[in-house]
Amino acid sequence: MHGALHKFFTEDHRRLESLLEQSFIQSDHIEEVAYAKFRAGLLKHIGLEEKILIPVLKKSYEDRPYPLAVTLRLEHGAIAALLGLPPSTTIKNVLLGILQHHNVREESEKGFYADCDCVMADAVETMLDKVHHYPDVPVMPYNNTQHAHDAARRAVSRAGYDFDRLANTSIPKNNNVKDE
Repeated sequence: MHGALHKFFTEDHRRLESLLEQSFIQSDHIEEVAYAKFRAGLLKHIGLEEKILIPVLKKSYEDRPYPLAVTLRLEHGAIAALLGLPPSTTIKNVLLGILQHHNVREESEKGFYADCDCVMADAVETMLDKVHHYPDVPVMPYNNTQHAHDAARRAVSRAGYDFDRLANTSIPKNNNVKDE
Protein backbone atom coordinates (compact mmCIF):
# COMPACT_ATOMS: atom_id res chain seq x y z
CA MET A 1 0.00 0.00 0.00
CA HIS A 2 1.30 3.41 -0.93
CA GLY A 3 1.43 6.28 1.50
CA ALA A 4 0.26 9.85 1.14
CA LEU A 5 3.50 11.21 -0.34
CA HIS A 6 3.65 8.44 -2.94
CA LYS A 7 0.02 9.11 -3.83
CA PHE A 8 0.46 12.87 -4.13
CA PHE A 9 3.60 12.74 -6.29
CA THR A 10 2.37 9.89 -8.48
CA GLU A 11 -0.87 11.74 -9.15
CA ASP A 12 1.20 14.79 -10.04
CA HIS A 13 3.16 12.67 -12.55
CA ARG A 14 -0.13 11.69 -14.22
CA ARG A 15 -1.27 15.34 -14.31
CA LEU A 16 2.01 16.40 -15.90
CA GLU A 17 1.91 13.55 -18.44
CA SER A 18 -1.59 14.66 -19.43
CA LEU A 19 -0.41 18.25 -19.93
CA LEU A 20 2.51 17.08 -22.08
CA GLU A 21 0.17 14.96 -24.16
CA GLN A 22 -2.20 17.93 -24.61
CA SER A 23 0.77 20.03 -25.73
CA PHE A 24 1.50 17.78 -28.71
CA ILE A 25 -1.91 16.68 -29.98
CA GLN A 26 -0.90 17.69 -33.49
CA SER A 27 2.66 16.85 -34.46
CA ASP A 28 3.16 20.10 -36.37
CA HIS A 29 1.62 22.39 -33.73
CA ILE A 30 2.50 22.87 -30.08
CA GLU A 31 -0.28 23.96 -27.76
CA GLU A 32 1.62 26.68 -25.91
CA VAL A 33 -0.77 27.08 -22.95
CA ALA A 34 -0.69 23.37 -22.09
CA TYR A 35 3.08 23.24 -22.57
CA ALA A 36 3.59 26.30 -20.34
CA LYS A 37 1.54 24.58 -17.60
CA PHE A 38 3.50 21.36 -18.10
CA ARG A 39 6.83 23.18 -17.95
CA ALA A 40 5.98 25.23 -14.84
CA GLY A 41 4.42 22.20 -13.16
CA LEU A 42 7.37 19.91 -13.82
CA LEU A 43 9.87 22.51 -12.63
CA LYS A 44 7.85 22.92 -9.41
CA HIS A 45 7.61 19.13 -9.03
CA ILE A 46 11.40 18.86 -9.33
CA GLY A 47 11.79 21.70 -6.83
CA LEU A 48 9.59 19.86 -4.32
CA GLU A 49 11.71 16.75 -4.62
CA GLU A 50 15.03 18.61 -4.54
CA LYS A 51 14.24 21.08 -1.75
CA ILE A 52 11.92 19.06 0.50
CA LEU A 53 12.12 15.30 -0.05
CA ILE A 54 15.75 14.57 -0.95
CA PRO A 55 17.22 16.60 1.97
CA VAL A 56 15.04 14.74 4.48
CA LEU A 57 16.04 11.37 3.02
CA LYS A 58 19.72 12.30 2.94
CA LYS A 59 19.54 13.36 6.59
CA SER A 60 17.89 10.06 7.56
CA TYR A 61 20.75 8.11 6.01
CA GLU A 62 23.21 9.92 8.33
CA ASP A 63 26.75 8.93 7.30
CA ARG A 64 25.69 6.96 4.20
CA PRO A 65 24.59 8.63 0.97
CA TYR A 66 20.97 8.15 -0.06
CA PRO A 67 21.35 5.62 -2.92
CA LEU A 68 19.06 7.28 -5.47
CA ALA A 69 20.04 10.91 -4.81
CA VAL A 70 22.79 11.16 -7.43
CA THR A 71 20.73 9.53 -10.17
CA LEU A 72 17.62 11.58 -9.42
CA ARG A 73 19.58 14.82 -9.35
CA LEU A 74 21.33 14.09 -12.65
CA GLU A 75 17.98 13.30 -14.24
CA HIS A 76 16.41 16.42 -12.71
CA GLY A 77 19.26 18.48 -14.19
CA ALA A 78 18.73 16.96 -17.63
CA ILE A 79 14.97 17.52 -17.48
CA ALA A 80 15.40 21.14 -16.35
CA ALA A 81 17.93 21.79 -19.13
CA LEU A 82 15.50 20.38 -21.70
CA LEU A 83 12.68 22.53 -20.33
CA GLY A 84 14.84 25.60 -20.93
CA LEU A 85 14.79 24.94 -24.68
CA PRO A 86 11.86 25.81 -26.94
CA PRO A 87 9.40 22.91 -27.23
CA SER A 88 9.68 20.59 -30.21
CA THR A 89 8.95 16.99 -31.05
CA THR A 90 12.62 16.21 -30.44
CA ILE A 91 12.55 17.75 -26.96
CA LYS A 92 9.26 15.95 -26.21
CA ASN A 93 10.75 12.58 -27.23
CA VAL A 94 13.87 13.09 -25.11
CA LEU A 95 11.80 14.22 -22.12
CA LEU A 96 9.50 11.21 -22.45
CA GLY A 97 12.46 8.86 -22.73
CA ILE A 98 13.97 10.19 -19.52
CA LEU A 99 10.67 10.50 -17.65
CA GLN A 100 9.72 6.94 -18.55
CA HIS A 101 12.65 5.61 -16.49
CA HIS A 102 12.75 8.43 -13.95
CA ASN A 103 9.12 7.96 -12.93
CA VAL A 104 9.63 4.22 -12.43
CA ARG A 105 12.60 4.97 -10.15
CA GLU A 106 10.36 7.20 -8.10
CA GLU A 107 7.07 5.25 -8.20
CA SER A 108 8.17 1.61 -7.91
CA GLU A 109 7.48 -0.45 -4.79
CA LYS A 110 11.06 0.11 -3.59
CA GLY A 111 11.52 3.51 -5.21
CA PHE A 112 12.01 7.07 -4.07
CA TYR A 113 8.41 7.74 -3.01
CA ALA A 114 8.25 4.47 -1.05
CA ASP A 115 11.43 5.53 0.75
CA CYS A 116 9.88 8.94 1.45
CA ASP A 117 6.71 7.39 2.87
CA CYS A 118 8.79 5.10 5.09
CA VAL A 119 11.21 7.72 6.41
CA MET A 120 8.64 10.50 6.73
CA ALA A 121 5.74 8.40 8.07
CA ASP A 122 5.63 10.24 11.40
CA ALA A 123 5.75 13.64 9.71
CA VAL A 124 3.61 13.06 6.63
CA GLU A 125 1.12 15.84 7.45
CA THR A 126 3.97 18.32 7.98
CA MET A 127 5.60 17.23 4.72
CA LEU A 128 2.36 17.52 2.76
CA ASP A 129 1.79 20.96 4.29
CA LYS A 130 5.26 22.01 3.07
CA VAL A 131 4.50 20.58 -0.37
CA HIS A 132 1.16 22.37 -0.63
CA HIS A 133 2.68 25.70 0.44
CA TYR A 134 5.74 25.46 -1.79
CA PRO A 135 5.82 28.49 -4.10
CA ASP A 136 5.64 28.31 -7.86
CA VAL A 137 9.05 28.19 -9.50
CA PRO A 138 10.01 31.17 -11.67
CA VAL A 139 10.08 30.08 -15.31
CA MET A 140 12.61 31.81 -17.51
CA PRO A 141 12.07 32.49 -21.22
CA TYR A 142 13.26 29.79 -23.59
CA ASN A 143 16.93 29.83 -24.52
CA ASN A 144 17.37 28.78 -28.13
CA THR A 145 21.12 29.39 -28.39
CA GLN A 146 23.51 26.70 -29.53
CA HIS A 147 25.16 26.90 -26.11
CA ALA A 148 21.84 26.01 -24.40
CA HIS A 149 21.25 23.10 -26.79
CA ASP A 150 24.79 21.80 -26.22
CA ALA A 151 24.41 22.15 -22.44
CA ALA A 152 21.13 20.20 -22.53
CA ARG A 153 22.78 17.42 -24.56
CA ARG A 154 25.61 17.22 -22.01
CA ALA A 155 23.13 17.13 -19.10
CA VAL A 156 21.21 14.31 -20.79
CA SER A 157 24.46 12.42 -21.33
CA ARG A 158 25.59 12.95 -17.70
CA ALA A 159 22.27 11.46 -16.61
CA GLY A 160 23.10 8.32 -18.61
CA TYR A 161 20.94 8.83 -21.68
CA ASP A 162 21.68 9.06 -25.39
CA PHE A 163 20.03 12.27 -26.65
CA ASP A 164 19.99 11.23 -30.33
CA ARG A 165 18.56 7.78 -29.62
CA LEU A 166 15.78 9.25 -27.45
CA ALA A 167 15.10 12.04 -29.95
CA ASN A 168 14.43 9.47 -32.66
CA THR A 169 12.33 7.16 -30.49
CA SER A 170 8.58 7.48 -30.34
CA ILE A 171 7.35 6.63 -26.86
CA PRO A 172 3.85 5.10 -26.95
CA LYS A 173 1.09 6.81 -24.97
CA ASN A 174 0.43 5.38 -21.50
CA ASN A 175 3.60 3.29 -21.62
CA ASN A 176 3.79 1.82 -18.15
CA VAL A 177 7.35 0.66 -17.71
CA LYS A 178 7.73 -2.06 -15.12
CA ASP A 179 10.26 -1.96 -12.30
CA GLU A 180 13.81 -2.18 -13.60
